[in-house]
Amino acid sequence: MSIFDKVVAAVTPPESDTARAEARAKARAVATPGDWLSAVLDHHVQIESAFATVKNTTDSASRIKALKALATLLTGHSIAEEVALYPALAQADEKGHATMAYTEQSGAKLQMGLLEDLPPISQEFLDKLKHIEGAVAHHVYEEESNWFLDLKSKLPKDAQAKLTQRYDEQFSRYMGIEATVPSRRAAG
Repeated sequence: MSIFDKVVAAVTPPESDTARAEARAKARAVATPGDWLSAVLDHHVQIESAFATVKNTTDSASRIKALKALATLLTGHSIAEEVALYPALAQADEKGHATMAYTEQSGAKLQMGLLEDLPPISQEFLDKLKHIEGAVAHHVYEEESNWFLDLKSKLPKDAQAKLTQRYDEQFSRYMGIEATVPSRRAAG
């Protein structure tokens, strides 16, 4: 385990599965079908599934393919949050949360890059993957337990709609898919 991994493990103690489930349920109760928070929560579930897929592969080629899929999903999701949601957090007087969110996602991207250089079928790879997964799980918990609930409660309805559009456009652009929320220009 690298020094960085040890520091991350020390400063991000894992939340219990129960606490994570309660936070997600609370966030789902606040989300509206089709809004930015609903999309974020769906992406969080997809990310958890993608981590499991990487861990469950047994050969090098399958693991590399699964890791690329995970990296693409993580990056698309993080870009959408960084472009749309974190600036909104800062505008809603949550600059500390926004700064922490950017920092955590930068760390995860850095570690994912380092992971790609490890032998895919090795204990070292699995150990680093586990640490990244733990850091991402902690980040998700922070977003679902309070950061995004605060954002949802502080912004007016028209700002919520703009966030939904912006988040969806950014995610879709990175993932190479058509945005599911029509742009205001197309609708107007």
